Amino acid sequence: MRLAEGFCTPAHGLAAFARAVAPRKAMSVSQWADVERKLSSKGSSIQGQWSTDRNPPLREPMDCLSARSGVRDVGLMFPIQFGKTEVAINALGYCMDHDPAPVMVCLPGEVSMNKWVAQKLNPAVDESPAMKRALTSVASRDSSNTRTFKDFAGGQLYIEHAGSPARLKSTTVRKLIVDEVDEFANSLTGGDDPLDMLNGRTSAFPSTYQRLYISTPQIKGISRIEFIWLKSDQRRYHVPCPHCQHMQHLEWAGLHWTPDLSQVWYVCQECGAHIDEHHKTEMIRQGRWIAGNPGAKTRGYHINCLYYQFGLGPRWADLVEMWRDAQNDPAKLKTFTNDRLAEPWEDAAMRNVKHDAIADRAEPYALRSAPAGVLRITAGVDTQDNRLAVQIVGWGRGMAFWVLDYVELMGDPAQNEVWDQLADLLNRPIQHASGALMRVEAMANDAGGHRTEDVKNFVRSRRVARPLCIFGAVPNNAPVLNKGKLQDVNWRGQLDKRGVLVHHVGTVAAKHWLFSRLSTDADKDPASRATHFSDQLPAEYFPGLVSETYDPRKNRFEKRRGARNEPLDTWVYAYAAAHHQELRMHRYTKADWDLLEKRLQARVQPGAQEPTTDVQAKPTAPVQPAAPSRTNPSARQWARRNSFATNWKR
Repeated sequence: MRLAEGFCTPAHGLAAFARAVAPRKAMSVSQWADVERKLSSKGSSIQGQWSTDRNPPLREPMDCLSARSGVRDVGLMFPIQFGKTEVAINALGYCMDHDPAPVMVCLPGEVSMNKWVAQKLNPAVDESPAMKRALTSVASRDSSNTRTFKDFAGGQLYIEHAGSPARLKSTTVRKLIVDEVDEFANSLTGGDDPLDMLNGRTSAFPSTYQRLYISTPQIKGISRIEFIWLKSDQRRYHVPCPHCQHMQHLEWAGLHWTPDLSQVWYVCQECGAHIDEHHKTEMIRQGRWIAGNPGAKTRGYHINCLYYQFGLGPRWADLVEMWRDAQNDPAKLKTFTNDRLAEPWEDAAMRNVKHDAIADRAEPYALRSAPAGVLRITAGVDTQDNRLAVQIVGWGRGMAFWVLDYVELMGDPAQNEVWDQLADLLNRPIQHASGALMRVEAMANDAGGHRTEDVKNFVRSRRVARPLCIFGAVPNNAPVLNKGKLQDVNWRGQLDKRGVLVHHVGTVAAKHWLFSRLSTDADKDPASRATHFSDQLPAEYFPGLVSETYDPRKNRFEKRRGARNEPLDTWVYAYAAAHHQELRMHRYTKADWDLLEKRLQARVQPGAQEPTTDVQAKPTAPVQPAAPSRTNPSARQWARRNSFATNWKR
């Protein structure tokens, strides 16, 4: 009788048991791959036996995952099509056949997980007999051989995606392979960090675990693989110059070409000699990884597109053509920077926005005192579970601003005490440089999160001037401050016109406005700057102010890793308060600012009369009297109604 496919005979089970308990020979991942790994045409341009000599830079990263390497964490910041996924497959095959243990492979989402299984894993198992014979069963309908779970002698393989917290729990593994880690969400629906949840899966093996993180980088400051690389020993692949033998890592800035691309060469950093591309193969064969931050526990590897071997990637001339085509196109330039140079992308407006540079140009004025240019003051409040973050900002001509104070009021927003502190802080007068006393004229309080009702209650109380209850707007192109919407209802179930109004704030527009001015102020003298900061602000204020960076893919700002973003959020809210419908400072003309300045002078000059004209945004055309209607009656209609009412009373 012929055995059904996948049926395990007693001899097969005995052989699997023997492999699981047999002592292992000292073998590295690259040695195993050179003997056992077979490449399939479904996932590789080259079919047949794997050879590490085709791409020598992959040898050391693979061997870090060997049983006796002693390395625990490995990060690969590699360009596309450089073989980084093959490193993962070889490490997985080595684990299944030579170093059995529970192992998990995690992809960013369900779609990418299914593609990885179909194009990478299944062909590798089908073509590599060592991986296939390690499996307990190869039957497609067996519960030990499913799409996302495979049982093998001495271990188990779990294939998960980071789109659901439930998939990242209740699994214990010794080896963890995370592919395209930069595509992971910043946080899951429950607020958990998916990478931290994954790292927790290896906690049961504190001295033997191994973790591999693979990705091309994305946005500078929020890139996960960049974060891993920065805390690693930062290894780069150094190759010898064929003329002077100086060891150096190849950089894009060292590549040169003629206008017609007939010649492309690399210039040696030491002797200045021209290095032609045909030297590349021998240079890479003699190269080695050198750590730039020796002593770090994590092994980090970074390489770029200049190291593509012939037949395994674009040639130098092709890369130069891609580079030239990407000029003046931010989207293409970002793609080239991420995918080919394997470097995180940084928006041009963010390059001059460094927290230490902003702190260096802080000015010597006291907090809670308004310098001479300040003519109006607003505040922004961010509500946290155990505190209120408050920022007070003074505004002057051209919407130049001075940060007058930043303070965190500790207390539970569910209690009245912290709101009493807020009311006292915002109602306390601020002395102007001229001697006049100024007050906060509008306040915007974020009601997002689960403290919404507490914020609404404070806004209803009207304990401060012009309070605004705000939420972050969902559309990326929303204006800085939207028209308010009524939230409260009266006893009839109708919207209460005297109730709280909720306004939506366009945070993307506000942050673009801020960062563009921070960038242009980098080389200006203090008198001509539009942004001013006190040197008495707390040290954590400046990293928090630039704690987010722009992601052009999502057209949103994403939080950087490390700093808290309350200073940035509260500044945005203070900027939104300046757009209050009774202020509209962004619409002020020179005459409006002049009038405010005269008012300020009148407060400190005895006998001077303060101007009474209110500062409002002027209409663009004369206001015409409205036509009579039921809701807007004329004088004659009013007289007729009054007469009718008088006769009815009689």
